[in-house]
Amino acid sequence: MRIALLTYRGNMYCGGQGIYAAHLAREWHRAGHEVHVIAGPPLPALDPEIPLHVIENENVFGVQHPDWADRPDPLRLLAPLNLWELGVSRFGVFPEMQTFGLRLLMKWKELQERHRFDIVFDNQCLSWGLLGIQAAGTPVVSVIHHPLHIDREADYAIDPSLRMKVKRTLYFPLLMQQIVARRLAKIVTVSESSRGEIERYFRIPEKQVAVVHNGTCLETFRPIPDKKVETDLLFVGRTDDRKKGIGTLLEALTQLPHPVKLKIVDGRIGPRSLVTRLLRRYDLGDRVKIQPRMLTIPELVEEYSTARVAVVPSFFEGFGFPASEAMACGLPVVANAAGALPEVVGTDGEAGRLVAPRDARGLADAIGEILADPARAARMGRAARERVARLFRWDDAAARLVDTFEDTLRAAHGRSRAA
Repeated sequence: MRIALLTYRGNMYCGGQGIYAAHLAREWHRAGHEVHVIAGPPLPALDPEIPLHVIENENVFGVQHPDWADRPDPLRLLAPLNLWELGVSRFGVFPEMQTFGLRLLMKWKELQERHRFDIVFDNQCLSWGLLGIQAAGTPVVSVIHHPLHIDREADYAIDPSLRMKVKRTLYFPLLMQQIVARRLAKIVTVSESSRGEIERYFRIPEKQVAVVHNGTCLETFRPIPDKKVETDLLFVGRTDDRKKGIGTLLEALTQLPHPVKLKIVDGRIGPRSLVTRLLRRYDLGDRVKIQPRMLTIPELVEEYSTARVAVVPSFFEGFGFPASEAMACGLPVVANAAGALPEVVGTDGEAGRLVAPRDARGLADAIGEILADPARAARMGRAARERVARLFRWDDAAARLVDTFEDTLRAAHGRSRAA
């Protein structure tokens, strides 16, 4: 099968979507499919055999005046789409999803004539341009990791002011995604939890959405024997993302014995960040260590191997790579019973503990129980890795998605014959 894999931001360090695209491309290539990745910057790191087609942009979002003009050729900003991106981003709009799809649409005829793709697989861009590509004859399947409505509501819960509501409403392209998603050939998602949320927010019936769980690379994420334990608790994630629950974790830490230490892996923490403010509020500066830079994957594996327990206090996860990666490294996980985390961690208590969201006392109690029994923690860590090996493999995910593509193509061909 010839697959065009779209990802508007392709780098693995931009979050779960970059990880998702890189691993699927690798598995499809290994299985003998012809996969081309079409990505915007920052670009993915792919195996050399996988073709990469770059959809350039001027990367103006979040760049303050006058820094946005400091570039080798500032006149490029006068091109229509570049100028539009620059203008709307001054009002807090994140334009890259819209413009990625439109730029791709302008290149699509040339790409399709050269490579003859059977299917387009969109990594939650859901841009207007996809409708044009599908109308030109190539079915488009899109994965929705989770509806962005959930991110917006998490921000509202922290700051319900009118200013925040206007700001976050402008930021997220929700109307575009709702309209486009309902018109694509097929929608898939990465968990049963996300499938329910897609019906809620996109009005796409659950039975029409295929669930294909993410994988986790067991070759990369693995226990490192004899690695010295340096911290009790490990949190990996973007702490300024309100739905990641870092506030609940820091509150729980105040209820644990003083010797218990936490390490936070998030290379984007600044002097005015949420974590910095919370550390001052709870007076936790001597109990929390912050990893101040972005890590390579091998460095991240080392971090997992130096902790006793991984904590994932998110209020919602479409899947939850920090949980599955920690489990693959042999760590027990304490997580919220929210979103897809029960699907990943399991509900039987073998690989980790689940607690109610926003319950700092319950989180502290679960952490304390595991730390107090090292033998039990070791058993849970072994069970965690076994669970990932059994349920969350990238080769399985890639194969199931190809099955979905084949079903989609058969349905499209059937409609064509009927017409």
